Amino acid sequence: MGLFAKEYGEGPPLVLLPWFGLDHSVMAAACEPALAGSGWRRMYVDLPGTGNSDPVEPRSDAVADAVAETVNDLAGPSSVAVVGCSYGGYLACAMAQRNPGMIAGMLMVCSGVRILPGDRDLTGVLPSAPEPGWLHDVPEQLREHFDLAVGCQTKAAADRLSAALELNGPSDRQYLKMLRATGYQVTDERSMLALMPTASVIAGRRDRIVGYRDQFDLAARSRSADYTCLDDAGHYLPFEQPARFRTLALDWLARCHPSRRSR
Repeated sequence: MGLFAKEYGEGPPLVLLPWFGLDHSVMAAACEPALAGSGWRRMYVDLPGTGNSDPVEPRSDAVADAVAETVNDLAGPSSVAVVGCSYGGYLACAMAQRNPGMIAGMLMVCSGVRILPGDRDLTGVLPSAPEPGWLHDVPEQLREHFDLAVGCQTKAAADRLSAALELNGPSDRQYLKMLRATGYQVTDERSMLALMPTASVIAGRRDRIVGYRDQFDLAARSRSADYTCLDDAGHYLPFEQPARFRTLALDWLARCHPSRRSR
């Protein structure tokens, strides 16, 4: 089944996959400040059960298949570059493992590597240094999540993220709960040993959701992947450190542009 995608710009195809439970609007809020005017055709996908996309079977294998089908519908035989945040990065890695010819490059941001919480290596994660009053304007129901997931605990970062989350569309909560409980791990997770060339991995040293060590191990097994760990960033790194994210994202895009790959 085809998933909903919101498109911006023209140029080589770039597919963007969001955090678990969040839709294209939040992903666009995270990435468009960095990628607008980049010369790429940016396609922000609603994963199954979020935004305007219907659920599929509650297994990450089925989710990855639905994303791959949508990418094929959107880009045809052309290979695509993919940006994935958190669960979106996990899906991108699964797609590249199964069909390397589909993916021209990957940018994995605070990505899941071992998706089951008990399998994640969270050692070495740094504590945050909260700015006084940083949660003052954040809705009450989000404060506990922000306290855990945001590494750069400043009012500016909290306000950017809070404004983006207000854009998030409806989701099928029962479906997402079932997916996370019974089908979260792709069947070939343990064989996702390495990334392709033109892959960049960005992690946050204060990411208390997925950590940063699993991401380094994945990049280290790869022949030519870059790895960057930002010291003052957590799981919502593009909102926490937007200027640094923009620099890293544009550098990766320049390296995986078709004109460079054809040399």
